[in-house]
Amino acid sequence: MGVERDGARAARPVSMAQVARAAGVSQQTVSRVANDLPNVSARTRERVLRAMEELGFRPNFAGKSLRSGRYNAVGLCLYDVTEFGNLATLRGILSAAREHEYAVTMVEMGANTPMSLAGASERMVGLPVDGLIVSMSIRANDFDSFRPHPGLSTVLLTVYEHPACTTVDSDQRGCSELVVGYLAGRGHREIRFVSGPAFSVDSTFRELGWREALAARGLAAAEPLRGDWSADSGYEAGQVLARDERATAVYVANDQMALGVVEALRDGGRRVPEDVSVVGVDDSLGASVPHFDLTTVRFDLIARGRAAFEHVLLGSAPDYRPAAVRVPPTLVERRTVRDLR
Repeated sequence: MGVERDGARAARPVSMAQVARAAGVSQQTVSRVANDLPNVSARTRERVLRAMEELGFRPNFAGKSLRSGRYNAVGLCLYDVTEFGNLATLRGILSAAREHEYAVTMVEMGANTPMSLAGASERMVGLPVDGLIVSMSIRANDFDSFRPHPGLSTVLLTVYEHPACTTVDSDQRGCSELVVGYLAGRGHREIRFVSGPAFSVDSTFRELGWREALAARGLAAAEPLRGDWSADSGYEAGQVLARDERATAVYVANDQMALGVVEALRDGGRRVPEDVSVVGVDDSLGASVPHFDLTTVRFDLIARGRAAFEHVLLGSAPDYRPAAVRVPPTLVERRTVRDLR
C-alpha cells in the first residue's frame, strides 16, 4: 500500500476519507478505530491503523472532545517562567499533568502587561483546555470582581482568598510565624525584617506575618527595611542594620537579600551569628553558592504546583466548593543563628 508523498501533500491534514480509501473500509470504521471503539475486527483494525501510519493521519482531537466533553488539557498563565518560584511550581504542575495524562497549554504574560484575571480567562477560554491556573505574583487589578468563566474550572496561585475560585499558595504568614517562633525560642527579642518590593504579594504577607508573630509574643516591631530581592539591596539594608546595636536577629524576605545583609554586617564589624543572627527565605541558592550556611525557610513549590493541578481537575465537579489551600513551609537550620538563652 504505497503512498506518494510530496511537500504539498505533507502540509495538508490527512482526512478520514483518505484513510478509508487506502484501507478499503468506510469512514465510520475509520472513526471507530480512531476513537478506539468496539465492533471492529482485529484484522480490519490492523489494516486501518497501518493506513493511518503510512498516510500520517492524526485523529481530530476537537471531534473527540465534543463527544467526551473533555480536552485533557489545562491552561496556565504566569509571568516570567524563569523566576525561581514559578519554575519550581511549573515542575509540580507538569508532573501532576503527566500522571493524569494531561497536556498543559501555557501563556507567559509580558512584564508590562497589567495583571487582569478577566483578561487571562478570556485568553484561555477560546483554547482547548478544561481548566485554568493563573499565577499571581502581583495582585490582579480585578481580583475582587473576577468570576471564573462558566465551565472553566479556575485556580489562582495566590495567598489571597477568593470567594469563587480555589487559591493555592505557600503559607507566607506561616513562614513568618515559623521564623519568629524559632528566633524567639532562642532568646531573641529584637528581630528586624528586610522586606521585598512593595508590589510583591509574598513580601506583603511575610511582613504581615512577622508583625503578627512579634505582637503575639509581646515584642516590638521596628520599621522594616525594604529591598528589591537582589543581594545588592540586601547589602544596603545590612549597612543600616550594622549600626543598629539593639538588633540581635534579622529576618530577610529572600535568600539573595539575606546574603547581602550578612556581607554588609560583617563589613560593618558585626559578626554573624555571634553578634547578629540572620534567617532568609526560599532556600534557592544551595546549588550555586559554595559552603552555603544560611539558615532559611524552604517552600515545597512542587507540592504547590501539584495541588493547583489537582484542584483545577476537582473544580469541574458539580458539588465542588472553592478552598484556600496553603502548603506549609519547613525551616532549614544551618549556621547563621546564635542561641542567646
